[in-house]
Amino acid sequence: MRNPALHRRLETFTVEASGLLSTRLAAGDEMGFELCEEGGHGGAQLYCYRPLTAPFIRERRGSLATLPSHAPAAQLLAECETVDLYLSAHGEVRIPGDRVGRATVALELFLCAMYAERSDFGFEPAHFETAYAELERTVYPERAAVTVIAPVLGIALDHETTELTLGDGLSLIRGDALGDAPLEAVWAEGGEEPSVLAVLVVQDEGRSGAVGLARTRFRRLLSALRLFERGTYALGPLAWTRASGGRWRTVPTGASGRMGGMRLLTIVPAGQEEELRAFWRLVGRRGGAAGGGELAWALARFEMGCERAAPLEALTDHLLALRALLEPEGPQSGRLAQRLAVICAQPEQRAALARRVARAIDLERAVITGMAPDGGRVLYGGERGESVEALVEELAAHLRAMLRDALCGHLDGDLRGVADELLEEAAEEVSR
Repeated sequence: MRNPALHRRLETFTVEASGLLSTRLAAGDEMGFELCEEGGHGGAQLYCYRPLTAPFIRERRGSLATLPSHAPAAQLLAECETVDLYLSAHGEVRIPGDRVGRATVALELFLCAMYAERSDFGFEPAHFETAYAELERTVYPERAAVTVIAPVLGIALDHETTELTLGDGLSLIRGDALGDAPLEAVWAEGGEEPSVLAVLVVQDEGRSGAVGLARTRFRRLLSALRLFERGTYALGPLAWTRASGGRWRTVPTGASGRMGGMRLLTIVPAGQEEELRAFWRLVGRRGGAAGGGELAWALARFEMGCERAAPLEALTDHLLALRALLEPEGPQSGRLAQRLAVICAQPEQRAALARRVARAIDLERAVITGMAPDGGRVLYGGERGESVEALVEELAAHLRAMLRDALCGHLDGDLRGVADELLEEAAEEVSR
């Protein structure tokens, strides 16, 4: 098996299609038959009835397209650039111009191949494996697939979701759903639930090339998760890789495996899966927009802060990232608090946010001089204030929002310029 994710998606679709087609037969839908002539012993001609399963399936393509598993299977199959070879191999003359269209026709042909000359639509694993093997031989001609997996810490999928396909050959899969995955990958030390695995399947790449590509994609996945939703995400320090039919081998991911803060577990609900998939694709398309310069540097510093063990350790990382985006004149200018507040708060809340940013800056100075408060509380005027963790998390949330919006194009990359324009507009409003 060269593509385990595709195998699972097609199996799920075929099981659902089997149920639908069987229900239609039981409800009275009629299947046609053709009379076939076969040679018998002694030259005698024998006749038999052959069920016309292909027309029966094609006539119900609309119903099949409404199955929950149809779209995910078509999307994953569409990533196979040679799916048109499968259509040609089955004599299909309908060759849609788009990949998803070709994949949809291929799914129909797959069902026709699996149920050819059968008068019922019960799911038979042996028939499925035969049909799937034929599909893989066609769409992966003389290609060696390399699979790379690595645990993603701090995330869980919806209880009804075993796999979330993101695109570019990358999926998030619940570890226990990947049957032959190494136990060390599936079960983190002391973990009661299986890890979520990042799984990348690469064609026409040597093992070293696939591992290098996986490291890049996994790192981009980690960045996307950190920008998408608050959480303490990390990539495990080890990955596992294997070529088609080979055994698993361990390779380093280049990640620390450190989860910062309180080690929250972020669950991706089913209703948010498409949003995460779209965000991953957007980050992939616009990832180069960060390029070099302040935005890329600030993103890297934000991610360093995400991996710090304690809030006070993350504070300077977040402030440095904010200064790179909003205070290029240097901290002596004292403009950071105002600029952040005018971008991230409503007019009536800007003064309060500016004060909290100023408190964070004071706290950083206290950390540098060794005067940071004990007990996780921030002291102001002799009274206990908000927790250090809450203050640092608020700062991180504003930084995350600005990075996400700038990377996605919702905010101009010149955040200092944006802030100064807003401050000027606010001043004009006051003077009127």
